[in-house]
Amino acid sequence: MKNKPGVIFFLFCAVSSYAQVDPIDKKGVGIGGYDVVSYFQSDKPLKGDLRFKTLHNSVTYYFSTSENRAMFEANPQKYLPQYDGYCALAVSYGKKISIDPETFKVKDDKLYLFFHGNASRGKINSLDTWNKNELKLLKKADSLWPDVRKKKYEPSDTF
Repeated sequence: MKNKPGVIFFLFCAVSSYAQVDPIDKKGVGIGGYDVVSYFQSDKPLKGDLRFKTLHNSVTYYFSTSENRAMFEANPQKYLPQYDGYCALAVSYGKKISIDPETFKVKDDKLYLFFHGNASRGKINSLDTWNKNELKLLKKADSLWPDVRKKKYEPSDTF
């Protein structure tokens, strides 16, 4: 295959576009290292930089700029994702499921993250389902969250 590096790069991009992460990974990093402030600034979140990090409630968050880190440190609750970063749609089903940090929605100045990847029923973008009945699902997720929050997270859980 003559263009092997190009094919490998394409396959990597195709796979990584649906990269699921735990809201807090095994190293204690939040949201896959994405800058939680950047979600409020653009249609595409930015990966954080190792130089701009802070610890909040035993979780390390990375930021793309020192300004974003300062904004977070001044008011973390404004930028932290709802449902501790678990998939909003899954919470409305009473579950804790990992998220694709690039599948998100900011509504009423709140950050919601979603699953987007392979599941037992095929490829799922839970944001699409959420958008079809957002008000009902939001109410349901908000009402279930106190009980769901207490549940043990099983990384293999899926839709």
